[in-house]
Amino acid sequence: MSIHDLHGEDSVQAKPIQPDWKNAPTVADLEADNTEAQSDHSNMVTKIRAWLDNMNLTGAAKFKPAAGRSGVQPKVIRKQAEWRYSSLSDPFLSTADIFDVHPVSHEDRARADQNSAILNFQWSTQINKQKFVDDLVHTDVDEGTVICRVGWITEEKEVPKTIQLFSYEPDLTEATMTMMVQATQLKQTAPDSFRQLPEEIQAAQAQFEATGLPHIAIPQGEEIQLVTKIIRNHPTVEVVKYTNIVIDPTCNGDLDAAMFIIYSFESNLAELGAQNKYSNLDAIGSADTEQSEVDASDDEFTSFRFADKPRAKFTVKEYWGYWDINDDGTIVPIVATYANGTMIGLEESPYPDGSLPFTAAQYLPKRRQTHGEPDGELLIENQSIIGAVQRGMIDIMAKSSNGQVGHRTDALDATNRIKFRKGMDYEYNPGVSNPAEAFYMHKYAEIPQSAPLMIQMQNQDAESLTGVKAFTSGITGNALGDTVGGQRNVLDATAKREVSILRRLADCVIRIGKKMMAMNDVWLSEEEVTRITNKPYVAPREDELGIPFDLRVTISTADEDNAKASELSFMLQTMGNTVDFGVTKIILVRIAKLRKMPDLAEALEQFEPKPDPLAIALQEAELQNAQLEGMKLQAEIAKLQSETIFNGQKATHEAAKTLETESLTDKVDLDFIEQEGGTTQERELELARANKTDSSGTPTKAAGPKKTKATTTKNKKAKK
Repeated sequence: MSIHDLHGEDSVQAKPIQPDWKNAPTVADLEADNTEAQSDHSNMVTKIRAWLDNMNLTGAAKFKPAAGRSGVQPKVIRKQAEWRYSSLSDPFLSTADIFDVHPVSHEDRARADQNSAILNFQWSTQINKQKFVDDLVHTDVDEGTVICRVGWITEEKEVPKTIQLFSYEPDLTEATMTMMVQATQLKQTAPDSFRQLPEEIQAAQAQFEATGLPHIAIPQGEEIQLVTKIIRNHPTVEVVKYTNIVIDPTCNGDLDAAMFIIYSFESNLAELGAQNKYSNLDAIGSADTEQSEVDASDDEFTSFRFADKPRAKFTVKEYWGYWDINDDGTIVPIVATYANGTMIGLEESPYPDGSLPFTAAQYLPKRRQTHGEPDGELLIENQSIIGAVQRGMIDIMAKSSNGQVGHRTDALDATNRIKFRKGMDYEYNPGVSNPAEAFYMHKYAEIPQSAPLMIQMQNQDAESLTGVKAFTSGITGNALGDTVGGQRNVLDATAKREVSILRRLADCVIRIGKKMMAMNDVWLSEEEVTRITNKPYVAPREDELGIPFDLRVTISTADEDNAKASELSFMLQTMGNTVDFGVTKIILVRIAKLRKMPDLAEALEQFEPKPDPLAIALQEAELQNAQLEGMKLQAEIAKLQSETIFNGQKATHEAAKTLETESLTDKVDLDFIEQEGGTTQERELELARANKTDSSGTPTKAAGPKKTKATTTKNKKAKK
């Protein structure tokens, strides 16, 4: 059947999309990949349907009893799943913040806090977290695999708004500059408060940001303009139905390695036209030959069809994959949308991380397989055996005439027989010697003990296979064991298996969060980020745009947050009041964030303790005392230094006096010796002779003093 046969006589020829691509794919090229993958896809769909049928006891799994026989079927698989749902969803829903973004290094703390605040805001207000987590857990437990599709929705609307017109005059005064700086800070930290300022100040601040110079805004009238109002601008995530997605079978179980993923969904011309991103919509016919691919299960099938063309449903396929669009051997991610053989959309993938917008988690992983297995695969035989034994027990009881009473024909006369049947007091005939033998009441046949024992064995086997205690024997104190140690071992064994399943689900959600972080960096404006975080905007690095590899995303749980808060509280107790309040404030802010109290955390960050007047006076007094003590110490040191100098000078003076005294003593001694020895007299005589000779002009030989024996002896004695 050709496209024209589907569209009818009034069909419109589809126009080519992306004519600039040298090797643009056609619908036939994309459908070729779909056809090649249908074999693996059909096998997996068949398995999942069988698991769901056994869980819900529908389809081929529904027991068809013979006439007069019991048709009861216990839902063992469903019972095990019901106990699993809450334990897996509680870690995601027990806390208000589902994500916790950690920096790889200390310099990334601001970016990590910003991304964490944005992600948790989007999941708390813009995404139905409760519904998504329930769908995620139920699909994973029931079908063995959950596949999520990440997207982005933007909805804008043009509305008339009265705009105030201004003219601007430069004003370089200090007051205007200070006001502009304060307004800029307010816009970054509290956008809502900034919008409450007068329009003149807001306009002047905008001019200040544009030019860098302070201006005064002067009103010049008003006019009505059409402005674009953002209705919605946030990421989306949904759980994909297993029949609506076809995965590249060569990816060996890794969706990141898949070359293509085909996603099918139902839509109509009205819905597609409202999105303003599709073309060739007039070339799509209303006939839908692919309805079975989307609504394939019998319980969801409906024969209802809209008669008008705008509302008529048809299957739309999105081909997410990699294609050599430039015919140079290099593949790039693309998305192609087509319906009923008509290409209505073709472009490069808009997602900044460069990967396909799908993530998956397996319940019980299978090596090199894109889909895992649920607990139902392990419990099919147990459910069948328990059902067969229970039906046999019910058949035994059903064939018993329980409560019917028979009596001998001669036990009652006609009158008393009527009373007996009405439940009234009666009289039996005197010929009946033993009434117990004359009357007999039928009872249920005794059920063999092997039947409940078999059921108990199968229930225990089912619990050991899944690790889920379904309390088949009732919720009692001995359900987990008779001793505390035994109960602890049972809980530890089941918890390990449950944590393994939870880690795979958490990894799927973490990858969703990373994709959303990449989209937020590109498609959220600075104003939107500031409004959400009430913090100055932290721009992403250019080399990380779309791939924030300096941030680690984890799942925030109440138990983990409480443990961290307790450790920080213990640190505060250990430090006491011996550290500066700035260190204490850092820990208090972190505890408030872990306790999910952002208002308290912000108040603590902005809090600066007011100085106590008494404490200030005491500090000033202590400072003054310290200064006086220092001055006193300096004075004492100066006094000691002066005394040291004086003592040194005094010692020098005393030494000089001592030398002078010794010199005088030596001179006196010498004079005495010379006087006693006649040396002085002889020197005087010699001097007199010399003077006399000089006066006469005749040189004479000076004769030395004549030494005598007595003089020599006296000199020796003087020396001694």
